[in-house]
Amino acid sequence: MKYPWRVLLLRAQNRSALHMSKHFSQPQVQFNPNLQSLRSFTSLLHPHSIRDSLSSPSSGFIDFVIPLNPMTRNFASEPALEQSETDHAVITDIFSKDMGFDDIKKELSLNNVSVNHDMVLKVLQNLNSSPDVARRFFNWVLESDSESLSSKSYNLMLGILGVNGFVKEFWDLVEVMKKKGYGVSRGVRDKVLESFEKGGMDNDVGKLKALFASGSTDNSTEKICSRVSKIVKHNVWGDDVEKQIRDLNVAFSSEMVEWVLENLGAEPDKALIFFRWLEESGQFKHDESTYNAMARVLGREDTIDRFWKIVDEMRSRGYEMVVETYVEVLGRFCKRKIMKDAVDLYEFAMAGTNKPSPQCCTFLLRKIVAGKKLDMSLFSRVVKAFTGSDNVLTNSMVDAILKSLISVGRSGECNKVLKALEEGGFVPSGNLQSKIAFRLGAGGNTDGAYEFMNNVEASGSYPDHKTWVSLIEGQCAAGNLDKAFDSFQTMVKKEGVSNAGYTFELLMNAYCQKNRAIDATKILCQVVDENHLKPKHSTYKLLITKLLVQGGFTDAVKTLGTMRDSGFPPFADPFVEHVSKSGTGDDAILFLKEMTSKKFPSKSVFLRMFNAFFKCGRHEEAQNFLSKCPRSIRNNAEVLNLFCSMKSTEGASSGKLDA
Repeated sequence: MKYPWRVLLLRAQNRSALHMSKHFSQPQVQFNPNLQSLRSFTSLLHPHSIRDSLSSPSSGFIDFVIPLNPMTRNFASEPALEQSETDHAVITDIFSKDMGFDDIKKELSLNNVSVNHDMVLKVLQNLNSSPDVARRFFNWVLESDSESLSSKSYNLMLGILGVNGFVKEFWDLVEVMKKKGYGVSRGVRDKVLESFEKGGMDNDVGKLKALFASGSTDNSTEKICSRVSKIVKHNVWGDDVEKQIRDLNVAFSSEMVEWVLENLGAEPDKALIFFRWLEESGQFKHDESTYNAMARVLGREDTIDRFWKIVDEMRSRGYEMVVETYVEVLGRFCKRKIMKDAVDLYEFAMAGTNKPSPQCCTFLLRKIVAGKKLDMSLFSRVVKAFTGSDNVLTNSMVDAILKSLISVGRSGECNKVLKALEEGGFVPSGNLQSKIAFRLGAGGNTDGAYEFMNNVEASGSYPDHKTWVSLIEGQCAAGNLDKAFDSFQTMVKKEGVSNAGYTFELLMNAYCQKNRAIDATKILCQVVDENHLKPKHSTYKLLITKLLVQGGFTDAVKTLGTMRDSGFPPFADPFVEHVSKSGTGDDAILFLKEMTSKKFPSKSVFLRMFNAFFKCGRHEEAQNFLSKCPRSIRNNAEVLNLFCSMKSTEGASSGKLDA
């Protein structure tokens, strides 16, 4: 062994690796790593100028894009980590519309979507039946960030063109791929060949078959990488493996090394052996791209130590971790719940040139608070790394974190988390305080809610009225009505009663919804007498209506009197309806006496009550009511005429029945 590192690596290699006696016999291939830049695929399909393309929306192509500097990209946001499966649909929708370059760029930014190599593959894989959308997208990526296009990307686009009848563009793209060293994959060949044959395009069928018969595709990048991968995979590393790779006479490029490492991803030990051998043997000098590819392979639970060694080495050489590496590895760490390494990775990235976005911080903090066990040390480390880079925690970030915390039943830890965030300089707005108060109240965490309110007050930022209302509303939603009343009393003590009307009605409604209207009446009397609260007119009407339904007629009449004393007009309708259907003459007298400060109300109210009894067919109860009325009503001509007319009607009805 010429290289001492190989001895250590071979010890970690799988002892049961398959020994293959059959070697690959392949022609030697020369690759020029310094290929000249090619004209874009766009210019081949559309020779018009950039200005003409932009001014002609019917062309269906976006031919001008300002190249992006990959070193200035931010790391992916939370949606890139949790919603990557839906981002390709957003991109498809954007490129399905007739928009110019600036509008497309704006839409991508607004949707927080990052277009990288993996995303290009996902989008193209879903556009087989939408060739125009695929062409617009492919051209856009080609001009904006051609590094995101690999041989796989070109083959996907080639297949879309071939099966949808874009024959000239198909062959133009084949030529571009040849110049880049890319070959047509067998899968694309078979699919397009079938389409050509069905379309009766004999010349193109022959041309495509000849392309494969010539063996030119054997020299494609993917073929060479496939051979190298097979040699490494199917043999125990040794001098013979090194000789087989050398005999291929490959001039390795960054893309080729990335490809081989990706193919060896299931066997990280062999991938690392190959990675080390390439540079030790002088075959290739690693750059930022290949270091990142190696990091992606090693970024897993069983190769953690080697992962950190590689990324530290990468940074010591002046290279940075790219967005794809960070997103892929962080997502893997979080999925495997190795949160310490996830936090280490975040700190590593925040110490670099390309810092993760605020959404990444939110994503990681949400994962920590929703984990199997809440580790406040890890939580504080993320907050410190974020704020230490002159970032500011926002209300939206904290709101999302607390949602995750409460969603796993940890509302009791809310104040602990808020304290850690406040140590990072966070001061919750009044609106967020209201949200927190409601969630704590609705979650049944009364002690935590009171602690939160006390902490807000202790900080000098006194809870505003809206926060108190939200707390009481949350407690009502949770069914903790007595606690809600306690909170209401505390609010009134601190703020007075001038703005308490809405909150009191909310509380009364909650009691009524729980069939506790009678208890609500006692509370109303208490706060009116002790706190001099003036409930709203609608509160009285609500309470009276619910009392009559829930069997609290006496309490309803008492509430009517309180309503009258507060200066509101009498709310007679529900009483008239209730008494006429199920009440007695005594009930009617009690109601009529309470609705006025005088001894009795006007004659019209009595007449209304008599008519209601008659309408319900309760003539006997109407007579009973009349006997209890004051003399002025019993002797009133209009009242007597009403009763006479009712008797005449009864007599007439009785006569008809006798006949």
